[in-house]
Amino acid sequence: MSLVQPLILKSQQHHASFLRFSLVNREALADCLSQIQALYRAEDTVIGFGQPLLAMNNTVVEGVKSAESIQGPKRTSPANQDDLWLRASGSDPGEVMLRVQEWLDVLVPSFSLNEQVDGFCHREGRDLSGYVDGAENPEDNAEQVVALTGEKGIAGSSMLAVQKWQHQLKHFNSLPSKHQDDIIGRRKSDNVEFPESPPSAHVRRTAQESFTPEAFMLRRSLPWIEQQDCGLNFVCFANSFYPFEAQLKRMLGCEDGIEDGLFEFSRPLSTAYYWCPPVDGERLDLSYLQL
Repeated sequence: MSLVQPLILKSQQHHASFLRFSLVNREALADCLSQIQALYRAEDTVIGFGQPLLAMNNTVVEGVKSAESIQGPKRTSPANQDDLWLRASGSDPGEVMLRVQEWLDVLVPSFSLNEQVDGFCHREGRDLSGYVDGAENPEDNAEQVVALTGEKGIAGSSMLAVQKWQHQLKHFNSLPSKHQDDIIGRRKSDNVEFPESPPSAHVRRTAQESFTPEAFMLRRSLPWIEQQDCGLNFVCFANSFYPFEAQLKRMLGCEDGIEDGLFEFSRPLSTAYYWCPPVDGERLDLSYLQL
């Protein structure tokens, strides 16, 4: 039986809310962790702990760190680290809302809610730009890509990077279709990658096999809308933060000065890193946190 939180490995993504928290009452941490373990449901929840929270618990997980801003030649990818992240999923927005309320009833006021991003499945996994998101996901060996190895409480855990992107769809939709395809490196009409795409094309900037070592990660992102703003809540899992950082630095042009075409119509608003503990059966395994 897999030790990875099941929703990480589930390829079919539904509606979900992504919540980020900071711990307010440090003395309540142990009780909160026990409540999180009790409320966790493998079929609709993913839990991630930030390095600051692990430090408050005197827990060190090798490789876990806080996200930091990354500077490229033309722009900065900002970081905004906090303590706790969770994904609450459901087959419809109503189910998600009810599940979120259960979590808030348990976590607040010991935790403060920093942000809630309400995501949804769009056209069977497409970004709001119209292009398929996560087309190169390594679904066939997903567990190998995301799972750490080691002792009980570490084996099956995963590293998580979350990056909220905001799109300027009005600008993007004003571009000729060929220009749009050149930005992504795939044809919107049939999702086929074409070899004559420019060096700035997103698929060329992030080709996982082109890095040394290779930079494979499992994407579980969803589009979001808030009033007139919209974008993609980029969520990816791996067994280290290297794949995410390697791809992001190349997107920013840190290697060769060539920026990813995505920046023509989108930008990252925040980035945070988390450690997702494993499961023991249907139960969240917090044994490494001495619970």
